[in-house]
Amino acid sequence: MKQAVAYLVNVDAVFEKIIQKYGIPVQPKRSQGFETLVLLILEQQVSIDSAKATFIRLKQAIPEFHPENLILFSDEDFRTCGVSRQKTKYIKALSDAVISNELDLASLEFKHPDVVRQELIKIKGIGNWTIDIYLMFCLNSPDIIPLGDIAIVNTMKELLDIHTREEMEEYALKWKPYRSFATYFLWHYYLQKRGRKITY
Repeated sequence: MKQAVAYLVNVDAVFEKIIQKYGIPVQPKRSQGFETLVLLILEQQVSIDSAKATFIRLKQAIPEFHPENLILFSDEDFRTCGVSRQKTKYIKALSDAVISNELDLASLEFKHPDVVRQELIKIKGIGNWTIDIYLMFCLNSPDIIPLGDIAIVNTMKELLDIHTREEMEEYALKWKPYRSFATYFLWHYYLQKRGRKITY
């Protein structure tokens, strides 16, 4: 983290401004595996707090939180826990992929991020945002920029006055090989400015 912070401050003054105003961000960490991917599916397009509340209800309903048990859980029971019909399909698709050995979650930490992306993108309901977060939070990939994340997009617009995805991708190249850490800075700014605290 220290090396990444020093590098980013050196290549872009915006990070020094964030540090002066809000301090240094934490590096988010989550456990690898099935449970975290289910949580990330629940977090798609909703707040982290809302998704976490749904996830807790789901775990209370299924104490043995394994793919074999989730795939047998009825759609009605998922709805009772607050899971939408669409996300129920996604969670069951993930469960099926794990059960059938189409997806070997334990092997992902030993693979290049591009290979991890190729494997996860095949699962219905797992898109690039979910993969980006899994790579950063669980696999400690240092060079990811999740431009499907609305907080990152809005913060880059505000701080850097750039407004298209192409411009953002091009600008973020200067942050290589630490684009994940740049992302943590941008999230940190976004949350601190709004007085919000999130436990990842």
